Amino acid sequence: MELSGKVVVVTGGASGIGTGLCRRFREEGVRALVIADLNGEAVAALADELDAVGVTLDVRDEAAIAAMVSEVEAQFGQIDLFCSNAGILNLDGGDFWATSSANEVWQANWEIHVMAHVYAARACLPAMIRRGEGYFLHTISAAGLLSQPYTAAYATTKHAAIGFAESLAISHGDDGIKVSCLCPQAVDTAMLGGTDGGSAGIDGILSPAQVAQAVIDGLREESFLILPHEQVEQYHLNKAQNYNRWIGGMRKLRRSMSPPKLP
Repeated sequence: MELSGKVVVVTGGASGIGTGLCRRFREEGVRALVIADLNGEAVAALADELDAVGVTLDVRDEAAIAAMVSEVEAQFGQIDLFCSNAGILNLDGGDFWATSSANEVWQANWEIHVMAHVYAARACLPAMIRRGEGYFLHTISAAGLLSQPYTAAYATTKHAAIGFAESLAISHGDDGIKVSCLCPQAVDTAMLGGTDGGSAGIDGILSPAQVAQAVIDGLREESFLILPHEQVEQYHLNKAQNYNRWIGGMRKLRRSMSPPKLP
């Protein structure tokens, strides 16, 4: 996909990877850029800077996503690329690490990392299928392919997001719908601060601009997996080839890490 002249929507666009994507998409000459974020003040400032449309949006609200999609289609005629980028990170803690997070934390991760993608696809697919083309970019994380220590709710829902993206690509590829999953490891964003160091930089920390460039390259190649950290491909292969060995290696990694410092 070439972005010049396209209509693009980015959720979670007012910070981190989302902002990197928005800046890079504008450089690529998109016809219209719609930036959606829960932080209304930040999204308004970035939209003003980039001559974009800013929308205050909670991606857990399906009706709000559907309304935004309808408004964008009415104003610009279509959505060529919808980027479901919003995300949160909650770390495990307590005596029962993998189950320690409260139910509301698990529910928030589920709604933001999985259902928000479903809601966006549900809203966009009818018009995209009628045109015979459309593209979804899901910001997921390498944690969707490789579970990381101390991130049970995050990694579990990111795995589910990969599953939904696969289903979307399989079910609607023949309708002209394309799907890419952006799966970086550590990126220099506010979210990284929540890891308290740990293994975040084990393969290097990329900037949002570097991740955005990987996205541009991946969209041009129409790659299902976009891996800014190239090592992730080999790690994923290692996991598939010997699951027991991979689990053992991740347990060893966990033993080498300090438990996260929680608020």
